[in-house]
Amino acid sequence: SPSPRKRRFSPSPRKRRFSPSPRKRRFPPSPRVRGEGRGEGQHTEVSDKMTSMKSNLCLIAALLCAAQAAAQSYPARQILMVVPLQAGTAVDNVARVIAQKLTISLGQPVVVENQAGAAGQIGAERIAKSVADGYTIGFVNDSILTMLPNLNPRLPYDPLRDLTAISRVAGNNFGVAVPAAYEAKTLADLIALARARPGAIHFSSGGSGSPQHMAMEMLGAAAGIKLTHIPYKGAAQALTDLVGGQVQVLAQGLGVMVPQARAGKIRLLATTGAARSPLTPDVPTVREQGLAGFEFATWFAVVAPPGTPRALVDRLNAEIVRAASLPDVREQLQAQGYVIYGSSPEQLTEAISDGLTRMGRIIREANIKVE
Repeated sequence: SPSPRKRRFSPSPRKRRFSPSPRKRRFPPSPRVRGEGRGEGQHTEVSDKMTSMKSNLCLIAALLCAAQAAAQSYPARQILMVVPLQAGTAVDNVARVIAQKLTISLGQPVVVENQAGAAGQIGAERIAKSVADGYTIGFVNDSILTMLPNLNPRLPYDPLRDLTAISRVAGNNFGVAVPAAYEAKTLADLIALARARPGAIHFSSGGSGSPQHMAMEMLGAAAGIKLTHIPYKGAAQALTDLVGGQVQVLAQGLGVMVPQARAGKIRLLATTGAARSPLTPDVPTVREQGLAGFEFATWFAVVAPPGTPRALVDRLNAEIVRAASLPDVREQLQAQGYVIYGSSPEQLTEAISDGLTRMGRIIREANIKVE
């Protein structure tokens, strides 16, 4: 039988091509209804804050690691110790003793550089403006930290803001002295001469606002006498001219006065502490000679530029306190009339703050002014 005829299929109809739909018109978003979408927004905000906190924590951790690494390798080179006063002064003498011990313990040279002028202001400003990397430190007295700021409102540094406290080191009482050939044999003689000749007796100092200046101004106020101030560039020169008779009286640290007195070049009339100094047991205090309550002492400290890393501050503090407590250092300094302190950075900051308040009151009450 004939095969069945194959069914013919017509090709599928061509697919109809559609033209693309017109682009949808974009409308500005409708204003959010209060409360709408709040959960999603809060979730995103919290997530962003957590990411930011994690980044900050990572940054802090990295900085701490870097600081610890820097402290472990510190010091890698020479350290400069700026003394804002003349060589040969009490501050300079103690600074050199401590610098010598730090050179041994730190394994790098600690070099003392004197930059005198303006009662320490010039050197203190240099310290405040140095790089805070631990390689520039300052050895200063309390006058620079507590007296000058009260006398000069335009001082280019703030002792609490622009200097980093490291440690107190030592201090000393002052002696009031006249040239060996001067007519005053006692403090009472000096006061009587000053009352008879107001302004005729000249006293020298290491500069306006220096401890020597402050001590004599306080003495004059307590005794009710008028003395004439002759400021020098530094305390060493002030002592030289006292020995030479160019001035009639000077108050300065016992550590530098006693050798001159023992050599017969000057005469010590009084000491300024609350009690007699073991260095000069035969010299009466100002208090003993009729001026009740009078006391004047000064102290020295190590500071650094603002922003010095705490790890470096702690390292320097530990080494300085250790150096000041060494038996040979204590023996050497105490033999010169110095009192050894040693303190934490926080204790030094407190001493500066208290000193600013106390000296401010004394300066106002005595009406002390800088020429």
